[in-house]
Amino acid sequence: MKITTTPFGQVDGRPVELYTFKNNHGITVKITNYGGTITSLVMPDKNGLTTDIVCGYEKLDGYFSQEYKDNAPYFGCIIGRYAGRIKDARFIVDNKEFKVTTNNGPHHLHGGIKGFDKRVWDAETIDEAGSVGVKLTLISADGEENYPGNLKVKVIYRLNNDNELSVEYYAETDKATPVSLTNHTYFNLNGFQEKVLNHKARIIADKFLVPDETGVPLGEEQIIHGTVWDYNETRPISDAFAEEPKGFEHYYVFSKPLRSFEKVAEFTEEKSGRTMKVFSSEPGMLFYTGLYTSDNLQRETGTRFGQFKAFCCETSKYPNGPNIEGAPDSVLQPNEQYQSKTVFKLEW
Repeated sequence: MKITTTPFGQVDGRPVELYTFKNNHGITVKITNYGGTITSLVMPDKNGLTTDIVCGYEKLDGYFSQEYKDNAPYFGCIIGRYAGRIKDARFIVDNKEFKVTTNNGPHHLHGGIKGFDKRVWDAETIDEAGSVGVKLTLISADGEENYPGNLKVKVIYRLNNDNELSVEYYAETDKATPVSLTNHTYFNLNGFQEKVLNHKARIIADKFLVPDETGVPLGEEQIIHGTVWDYNETRPISDAFAEEPKGFEHYYVFSKPLRSFEKVAEFTEEKSGRTMKVFSSEPGMLFYTGLYTSDNLQRETGTRFGQFKAFCCETSKYPNGPNIEGAPDSVLQPNEQYQSKTVFKLEW
């Protein structure tokens, strides 16, 4: 195991670093403390050939290009204070209505105009027996993006020799506030040689949240067994496209007990032999296949991204959770600690 730190530029007058993790089996992960962003994940295939399987950039400038800002794909970053959309950018906490910033039509999306993805985090490297990583921390001040409460956040990335990349999230607040943290990495297990439609997927869920006409769930649930959205048995992602050519932007509610840490999804690409298993303590996952990703985005090395060229599995609390009665753990109280974990296990 090995970890190195290199300069990656400056944002808001603060130095930005790039942290490179390597394990003993050919996996290399690069993460920057700008947005807590995974910029690269290189892994072998069944023939021992290595390639990058995530969307990202070699240089910090890539995240500030006009094309990237116009498209706003959130490649690889930590999303907060609240992942997903909050309808009409409003919620009520402790009998008081809060109006957060709008950045997605009338709605609030992924923490607002300057969410956690656009912050420079404090960072500390981790070098332990069997794993390396980085601990990222920040303070989101009371009133930031109009959220209540001073929120202290910690995110820990680790790579180990079992080929697991783990993401642990912690937070505490001095006022009740909505919190839902996730990682927004886009994956393509064939290394972007083709779209992800031929990947096979399994998602262990009985239902998903039904979005309204603007893409925001209001609490209605759809049972998926026997429908095109049922992926409890492994099958090609393309199967669902036959009925819905826009693909996936669905929040699946996992079948497992609430807050238990279990396997929730698995993705396989047969040509490369790569598999990614997802384990999480979260109640569900926004599965997204890149409908809105611009075809003009590409890594400096020439790898082209674009529509349906990658998928996201954003494990998180319910989108619009503060406005959905019974949504689990959507509002953090001052006497509680936010804690969740997601693991991506890589095989080939």
